[in-house]
Amino acid sequence: MHERPKGGPLLAGLKKGDAVIAPKLDRLFRSALDALTVVEDLKKRGVSLHLLDLGGDISGNGLSKLFLTIAAAFAEAERDRIRERIGQVKADQKARNRYLGGKLPFGFRIGAEGELVEVPAEQDAIREMVALRAQGKTLRGIAEVMRAKGHRLSHEGVAGVLRAASQC
Repeated sequence: MHERPKGGPLLAGLKKGDAVIAPKLDRLFRSALDALTVVEDLKKRGVSLHLLDLGGDISGNGLSKLFLTIAAAFAEAERDRIRERIGQVKADQKARNRYLGGKLPFGFRIGAEGELVEVPAEQDAIREMVALRAQGKTLRGIAEVMRAKGHRLSHEGVAGVLRAASQC
């Protein structure tokens, strides 16, 4: 929590008698170790910690610490499982050539079933960009050629297209 953009300043500004209130354990801490370390530090400094999902003040006694330890471990495990599931879904979607969001890659459009569909004119432009780069043309020079042909690409856009093309 000390390393998070808002967490560090929050912890640094606390003084004896203050209370930290958070809606959920897993929104405040990213790991069980972090939770236990911060709670112990708050306890030593005379600051109470209220987690609404755990029923209030959890910095009080030994039983609270035991429950916090268990809850923090479960929260960390659940966060890891969510990360794994999201990764599996993304890998599956990518394997099925589905659009995963973000900026639509040059040379493609989204099909009726959410899949990426090649745009023939832009695919031709990609092949031409690769050929021009192989001939030693600069990124800015390639961008000028592409703009003259009606493709709105900057030199950074050309670099991204060439990077993507080299990964195929």
